[in-house]
Amino acid sequence: MKRNHYILAGILCTAFPLLAQAQIQPADSTLNRTVVVEQEYNPDIPDASKVNLLPPVEEPTVSRREVEYDATMNPSTALQAEPIGAYTAPEEQQRYTPGYVRAGYGSRGNLDLFANYLFRLSGRDRLDLNLRMEGMNGKVTMPGIPTFTPVAWSSYYYRTRAKAFYQHRFDPLDLNVKGNFGLSNFNLAPGSISSKQKLTSGDIHVGVQSTDKDAMLNYQAETNLMLYSRQHDINSPDNKETIIRTQADVNGEISEDQYVGIRFAMNNLFYNYGNSQMNSDNYTTLDLNPYYRWDTDEWNLRVGVNTDFSLGAGTTFRISPDVEAGYTFSETYRVYARATGGRLLNDFRRMEENTPYGQLWTARTDDTYELVNAAIGVKGSPYTGTWFHVSGGYQNLKNDLYHIPTDVIGGASGFFNTYSVTHTNNLYIGVEAGYDYKDLFSLSIGGKGYHWNADIENALYLKPLFRLEAETGIRPIQPLWITARYEYIGHVKPDQGMYLYRVPAIQDLRLSATYDLYKGVAIYAHVNNLLNKKNQYYLNYPVQGFNFLGGLSFRF
Repeated sequence: MKRNHYILAGILCTAFPLLAQAQIQPADSTLNRTVVVEQEYNPDIPDASKVNLLPPVEEPTVSRREVEYDATMNPSTALQAEPIGAYTAPEEQQRYTPGYVRAGYGSRGNLDLFANYLFRLSGRDRLDLNLRMEGMNGKVTMPGIPTFTPVAWSSYYYRTRAKAFYQHRFDPLDLNVKGNFGLSNFNLAPGSISSKQKLTSGDIHVGVQSTDKDAMLNYQAETNLMLYSRQHDINSPDNKETIIRTQADVNGEISEDQYVGIRFAMNNLFYNYGNSQMNSDNYTTLDLNPYYRWDTDEWNLRVGVNTDFSLGAGTTFRISPDVEAGYTFSETYRVYARATGGRLLNDFRRMEENTPYGQLWTARTDDTYELVNAAIGVKGSPYTGTWFHVSGGYQNLKNDLYHIPTDVIGGASGFFNTYSVTHTNNLYIGVEAGYDYKDLFSLSIGGKGYHWNADIENALYLKPLFRLEAETGIRPIQPLWITARYEYIGHVKPDQGMYLYRVPAIQDLRLSATYDLYKGVAIYAHVNNLLNKKNQYYLNYPVQGFNFLGGLSFRF
């Protein structure tokens, strides 16, 4: 009997520690499992910083649909530097087709020809060819000015542009080769000493751009040979300009989201005037822009400085800021502040942009320099399809380029516009907003106000005081897209000067429509100046009144 008691006592003594442990440690299950670690686990994992990182997040952008407007002031007469946009609906333009041809004709000889074809020669090679011609030939009524009464002017203006772009993709970089040709033929207003003008331009570009994102340095470099001639200038026919332009941008990553870099630009300008008395020294510009950049998902910061040298024909040295900071919040809202500046080369090309009707009365003008252009703003997209942008700032320009009639500055026989420069500055504020509903409806409206000052009041004749632009588009049926655009520009009225010109405000209402006849074939119509206003985008050179143009476009 005692033997049995001893056996039972032994069993209880053995089981008691197990029972105590069972009370402290609950039973394991698939939802609750305890692991006792008796030795610290600290493995050495290569590239541990790359483990479990989210992919790079693109900075949120405002969902503003890119609508390709007829961006020129009036493509039939006041021909700007950039070609007008295609008349087909924006949605159709975004579809990829290698070929596109458009041809149209209208009242007063309005002409619109455009052709583009993209050759994909291989997986690494592509060639893009582009040809464009636009113009008009019809009577325009000249405005009454202090020295002339209104007269009918048989105006013509034809502009041709041809472009070629070739790209070959190597493994670490892209090779780009470009060529451009431009020709503008037009006549000047009655009373001008020269009755016509011919502007010819051409340039060749060769550049390389790195494509290896893992490389320590990224770079972009190019060199350009740019030729330009003005055939019928007053006092000096057959003026020629040659520019050799070299540009480069090199930047390197110093951390995951920090970069440093430097931009370099050099322009060597050579002139050959038909009148030897106008010949001036050739000159060279050197522009350096070192900068630091910090980019994250929410913040972006750029800190740099523009240092610009000019050697020959008067040596100059100028400095301007290159600073920008922005913050993105709530994913679709962004506030920013920036202060920039730099050189604006007043070469023959920029003179044509300022006004093609200008005449070289003396040698070239000094280059414009933007001492500062500071702005703050906020933009966002509160709802899908909506966007807004509010901004304001200050701009200060040294040697701001403008054009003025010679009867204002005096000392010339006959009437023509010439180029000059002066110091200007302005305060501005702007508001714009828009709404897009799928591809059925779009609406955008924007206004901008200015307060200008100038050392020479006559330079303010065409400066805007207030600008308003509104555009709407609608698709009533699937193949038809209709747009209407209104533009208003009120001008500053100088209170000094020999003559007090009063340039009327610009009011332009346009309608356009595109109808898809078949797949790849569309018919378009464009109506300009429905209000039949004598708008002046260039001083004393009004555009034509009510006019229309229509044609066909093909995609293949």
